[in-house]
Formats: sequence, structure tokens, C-alpha cells
Amino acid sequence: MGEGTFGRVLECWDRETREYVAIKVVRSIRKYRDAAMMEIDVLNRLGRYDRYESHCVQIRRWFDYRNHICIVFEKLGPSLYDFLKRNKYYPFPLELVREFGRQLLESVAYMHELHLIHTDLKPENILLVSSEYIKVPSCKKNSQDEMHFKCLPKSSAIKLIDFGSTAFDNQDHSSIVSTRHYRAPEIILGLGWSYPCDIWSVGCILVELCSGEALFQTHENLEHLAMMERVLGPLPEHMIRKASSSALKYFRRGTRLNWPEGAVSRESIRAVRKLDRLKDLVSRHVSHSSGSLADLIHGLLRFEPSERLTAREALNHPFFKVPT
Repeated sequence: MGEGTFGRVLECWDRETREYVAIKVVRSIRKYRDAAMMEIDVLNRLGRYDRYESHCVQIRRWFDYRNHICIVFEKLGPSLYDFLKRNKYYPFPLELVREFGRQLLESVAYMHELHLIHTDLKPENILLVSSEYIKVPSCKKNSQDEMHFKCLPKSSAIKLIDFGSTAFDNQDHSSIVSTRHYRAPEIILGLGWSYPCDIWSVGCILVELCSGEALFQTHENLEHLAMMERVLGPLPEHMIRKASSSALKYFRRGTRLNWPEGAVSRESIRAVRKLDRLKDLVSRHVSHSSGSLADLIHGLLRFEPSERLTAREALNHPFFKVPT
């Protein structure tokens, strides 16, 4: 069903329960085994306190087979990323973005209340519960002669997966976490991180779901910071002043980003220049409720971690209070 550095995920038939399950088979290498045992600990904790629907994947059981840790999960559908990709990166309709956002924030709020930080939130780690979809005509421009179709999931139910990088708030934190596109500024600046790094990732994910493409498509720190400034305005001076010595090289004359002077290529400068301000970016893809969605995302993508909305606060945002 999928493959990663950790190993692979297989679709299997459980002969006892007579149902299909997904089994994550972890490579027999010490660090991956250790991470798998930590993931099992987190999954059991999430399951133990699950008083209501947390939208986190359920562990069925686990076993050790020839030095491979095997974790048995309920079988789910494709990830939101896979769905976007198969759908030629057509964005999801606003109503679906709203439903996905609500469930994602509920799962993050639940984790944070258990003092857990996911640290790797991204569309690849959010799975549709069902694989079923419907085809609808799309109103794509320049298709006078032939009808274009896009796919929509039949159900908006999602579940969060991959707790292999999950950290307890009180444990030592590694300096780099999160997949690049969803990485918060405090991580790049070496300022340490906590719950708000998950919130930043949620903000990036919501933009991607309503636009069809990742907000910060970059593989390099200086370009990443330049993209952030382009979309959200200048980085706060107090954060730059506290930045780690290794991050200070991205700045000149104290607190000005060394951009475009420090760019590695002309393509890099162009990639930053083509980005819009957040409000314009959202309104380009969302016709109605764009102001409300942009306001929510602004609250999630505050540079200063302590100023970001918490998951619970975000759930009370007007964007989710739609008249029925």
C-alpha cells in the first residue's frame, strides 16, 4: 500500500477477524525498531484515552516477526496527497476543506491535550477513511470541445496516521522536525519548538487543500524564509535576534533577510517572486468565504509561535461556524 524509509505498508487479510487490515512492516534496523516501539506507545496512549472520535488511526495489535516490528492497523483509503495527485492537483471544494480542517484540528487538539506533538503533519499523513469517490464534470477553462472530469471523495471522513516522529512535550526535542514544506519558522531559526509547530503545519495544509499545491515549495532554508516573508510579511526582529548561530547566516545588517543577494539561482528568485500575499492566494482559489478562511490561516501561520491560535481556538473560528 505504501513505502517509506521505515519499511513498507502491506494490505493483508486477517483470517481471525475476517477483514482487511494494513500492516506496517518496519525494517530490522535499530533506529527504526526504536521509533516503531515509540509509535506503538503513542498509538496505545491515543487509543486508551479516546473517549470520542479523535480522527487518529486505530492500532489493532503488533508483533515482532524475524526482527521486524509489524504494526496492524485498520485499513483506510488513500492519503489526501494521493487523492490530489490522482486528481491532477485539482483543489478540493471549500466545503470539503472545511470538513477536513475541522477533523484535522480535532485530532491535533486531542493529541496536544495528551501532551503529544505530532511534528510531521502533511497531506501524505492524512488518510481518507474510504477509497470511494464520484466523478463530476469540472468547469476547467479552455476545454470547449471535451468534457473534463474531476473526482470527489464520497465521504469527508479522514484519519491522521504516522506517529513515528511524535514527541512528548516534556522530552528532549531534536533540533529539526517536520517535512520541509510544512516546517515552522522557529525550527529553521533554531529557536526550539513545541505544540505551535503542528499548528503552522495545519495552516500550510489548508492552503494546499484549497489551492492544489504546496504553499512553500522549497528545499533550502534561505529561500524558505524568503517565501514566508513574501506571503506573510517580514519576520519579527525579536525572533531573528534570538536565532541560533547557524541561522544567522541567512541575515545581513542584523535583521534583514539576505535576499535576493543570497539566492542560489535565478529560478529561486523567480519562485519567490511568483508567490502572492496570503489573502490574495486564498481568494484566487476560493470564491465565497475566502475572507473567513484567509483569516483562519493567518491565525495559524503567525510567525511568533505564542501568537498562533491553539487547535481548540481554531475550531471556534467563524470559518467552521457555517449556518446549517
